[in-house]
Amino acid sequence: MANTTRPLTNTEVKQAKPREKEYNLADGNGLYLRVKPNASKLWLFNYSRPFTKKRANLGLGSFPDIPLAGARIEAQKFRALLAKGIDPKEFRIEQARKDGKAHANTFDHVASKWLKLKESKVSQSYYKKISSRLNLHVFPSLGKLPLHKVNAVDTIEMLEPLAKQGKLETINNICGWINEIMVYAVNTGLIYANPLSGISKAFSTPKAVNLPTLKPEQLPELMATLNGCDRQRQQGRAGTK
Repeated sequence: MANTTRPLTNTEVKQAKPREKEYNLADGNGLYLRVKPNASKLWLFNYSRPFTKKRANLGLGSFPDIPLAGARIEAQKFRALLAKGIDPKEFRIEQARKDGKAHANTFDHVASKWLKLKESKVSQSYYKKISSRLNLHVFPSLGKLPLHKVNAVDTIEMLEPLAKQGKLETINNICGWINEIMVYAVNTGLIYANPLSGISKAFSTPKAVNLPTLKPEQLPELMATLNGCDRQRQQGRAGTK
């Protein structure tokens, strides 16, 4: 009859005493509690690595920061990876690399790359307008956020003070620029989707200001004025001959 490991209890984990040498208490399914001589207690997941079949330990955190139930959940996640032929230790390293890269791609870092491209496509005055508006209204709130943490709720809240001031045209411009930055991030593979695509709909649309128009009865006066200007221009040219 095969030996089976009796699962640990919370009381056993809590009352495990240190010894002269470190020792392990088995919970089953690869989960162990390592008790060290200094009384610290660490959770370990012991498993056979895919392909090489060598035994390896993976730390899951310390007790009581990670309780028994939490350690079992983490161990189950790693057993699920092993069932797919994935080494939990390699998976953890890869996730840490991706997380580090994601946190390095802050909004202002990506926006600076987008601005360099934008500068070659617009006039210098318009480029300065974009840059100054982003520095004034956007970067203080979103600048240091990693792209994957940028969301519509916080971005709309950031723009609400401008809405209260009635600066709807400024909001409309900023929404457009922000979306261009996020689309650039999607197209370069930094994020999978743009969560800010609909933020402009949270604000009123700026009212179009039409150029002043002339009434029909004012047209003769305009034509007379233009004719007078044309005669003066012709006379001026004749006087210079």
